[in-house]
Amino acid sequence: MLVHYKCPNCGSDMAFDSESGHLSCDSCGKEEHIDTYEDLHITQSFEEDEAKEYQCENCGAVVLTDADTTATSCSFCGAGVVLADRLSGDLAPTKVIPFTISKEEAKQAFKKWCKNGRLTPKGFMTADRVKSITGMYVPFWMYDLDNDVEVKATATKVRTYRRGDYRYKETRYYNVYRDLDVNYLKVPVDASEKMDDALMDKLEPYHYNELKEFKTPYLAGYLAEKYNYTDKELLGRVKEKIKTFIDSYVSSTISGYSTVQYQQKNIDTKQKNSYYALLPVWMVYYDFDKQEHTFAMNGQTGKIVGKPPLSYRKAAIWFGSISGGAFVVFKTIALLLGGDLL
Repeated sequence: MLVHYKCPNCGSDMAFDSESGHLSCDSCGKEEHIDTYEDLHITQSFEEDEAKEYQCENCGAVVLTDADTTATSCSFCGAGVVLADRLSGDLAPTKVIPFTISKEEAKQAFKKWCKNGRLTPKGFMTADRVKSITGMYVPFWMYDLDNDVEVKATATKVRTYRRGDYRYKETRYYNVYRDLDVNYLKVPVDASEKMDDALMDKLEPYHYNELKEFKTPYLAGYLAEKYNYTDKELLGRVKEKIKTFIDSYVSSTISGYSTVQYQQKNIDTKQKNSYYALLPVWMVYYDFDKQEHTFAMNGQTGKIVGKPPLSYRKAAIWFGSISGGAFVVFKTIALLLGGDLL
């Protein structure tokens, strides 16, 4: 089903407004609360296939999407549409974090971020080569995990002291045992095969206390995709993701020793709950030096991630200045000590 959100006042298309949190009409300015708006205009879809055709009710043109798209816009009239048949049953999200940063705010923030790049080429810093900036809801699985952690280790405490002309070193050995219950709530893992996993991980954290029950009007005016992987298929990845945090927590419980050597570390992870959620991301595509660079912005917090191009000339100058500064510091210390360290 192709769902348009029409303004009951003038009939124009409405889109989700990140500032007000309501559906807003660009033509007459009328706003409708998401929880109460029910004036949906629906047309039937074609048979399911890898690529799928929908007819835009706004202008009559054919909207062609791939199999993963759940929200898009008409290429002819620009009307935002939601493909409701791809958001039902097992494909229905349970949670969503709405956009709080508008497209213009995202663009200005990206330009500012570019200009802060100390080692980027001069032309890149002008930030005037934005090819496109697209707001999209990326599918995530969020996990509640219960971890039983059993640890066995050997630790030492080393003490040195003097008696007369002799210096002694005393080493004491300890058997360390920990039986820990470590719980994590709403650990996110992106479920789209199109998105770069490392890029999506770096966008964290989101403010998960602002998760809302999913309603399709949140998608109006944005792109969205359905998940490609189930929560069971991504369980191994989320286990690997939390392993670093568990290791850090275990280390924090074994303190005050000179050395710690682990003999055994067993982690039994159980999935308590999983939530299919859509999280807001601004994707920025930037042309520079005949190449396209991809950046992502957290659509809730404004955090920007990506790998900008590197100016080797600037990097060489920066490294040279750091090296030169280090040389001056060492030379000064050497003069103060009355000798030469180099």
